[in-house]
Amino acid sequence: MDVKQIWGETAKQLKKVYSWREAQSISYLLLEDLFGLKKEDVIANTQKKIDKDKLREATERLLQNEPLQYATGIAHFYGRKFKIKRETLIPRPETEELVHLIIKENNITTPKILDVGTGSGCIGITLALETKGEVIATDISGDALIIASANASRLKALMVFKKHDILHEELRERQLDILVSNPPYLPESDKHKMHANVLDYEPKAALFVSDEDPLMFYKKIGKEGKRCLKTEGKLYFEIHERYGNEVKNLLKNLDYRQVKIHKDMQEKNRMVSAVN
Repeated sequence: MDVKQIWGETAKQLKKVYSWREAQSISYLLLEDLFGLKKEDVIANTQKKIDKDKLREATERLLQNEPLQYATGIAHFYGRKFKIKRETLIPRPETEELVHLIIKENNITTPKILDVGTGSGCIGITLALETKGEVIATDISGDALIIASANASRLKALMVFKKHDILHEELRERQLDILVSNPPYLPESDKHKMHANVLDYEPKAALFVSDEDPLMFYKKIGKEGKRCLKTEGKLYFEIHERYGNEVKNLLKNLDYRQVKIHKDMQEKNRMVSAVN
């Protein structure tokens, strides 16, 4: 089939809800994620059989403001493709930065790592593959664990998954080198700032916390980390940009050392690290 023509027709359809530049870019991504066609294949007008019904369905979902990653079932993270469904958050570039920070700062042979609230598994799986460490990943959602486990199998990451409610259950792991979490951190009052494609499609339990106690996950994980991390073990969080100093002070009050706030590529406070 004439893939260049199909790309153009798809972009024109998407222009109904996206800018022309966004529509073109998304059209390329659709052809890549659904049919394995790279941008250069489209430009060269490579001939390939395309399931037009499959493409039409994904396009229609995008026209309803469904996020691209849910429409294709694929999210790109740290150079790999992860299968995702609406039971898990879409991995963000900021979380890639968190993973990169951990890899950069820790030159440990086969580190023991715990990923709390793993979702699609993107953090834990990436760390398992990049560090060759012993990785355990937990989540309260059984559906998320099924998705994360399938991603680990497909990407050949050897790790353990456990169902666990971090707010109400103790962690049993001990002598960890690294404890990492990207917990829910958006206060409920931020909902009015969110785009419909986030509010209508992504799991709210993985996004929002109450305005009365927006740091509740950091408090509990921080306390658990004191028992679970070995001496000199490190704790890493992704955070809300507004709460950097609050999380830093919380960890200092728990007697963590070398507590640091790290900025993301947008120069926003986005990560906190600390040493046990």
